[in-house]
Amino acid sequence: MSISKLADIHPDAILGKGVEVESFAKIGKDVVVGDHTWIGSNATIFPGARIGKHCKIFPGAVIAGIPQDLKFKGDYSTVEIGDHTTIREYVTINRGTSRNGVTKVGDHYLLMAYSHIGHDSVVGNNCVIVNSVQIAGEVTIED
Repeated sequence: MSISKLADIHPDAILGKGVEVESFAKIGKDVVVGDHTWIGSNATIFPGARIGKHCKIFPGAVIAGIPQDLKFKGDYSTVEIGDHTTIREYVTINRGTSRNGVTKVGDHYLLMAYSHIGHDSVVGNNCVIVNSVQIAGEVTIED
């Protein structure tokens, strides 16, 4: 495991073996990061994130931010990201709302720079979301 002394990691976060976290990344409480995942500098991982194994999260990405939905009232919700997923620069993935409680991204997934996955969306395996694509809340995209 290689954790920068300049990273801000909540003591309750669970990091798997071989996880690398670069400087100025922030990982909140109630976060689980799978084995051999790399988290780049200035990435922000909010509470409720469940990140799979062998993922790459590039600088500036924001995972498990609160939903951009007026019906969200602070309910407990999560983001689940599958294994072997690459999340490029400045991607945002929002937590679920009371509707489903979870936003899911599958395995072997590539989210290119500046893309967004909204609350309660479910995106299957082996997908590529190209630069700047914005997926609204409550959308399902199959494998």
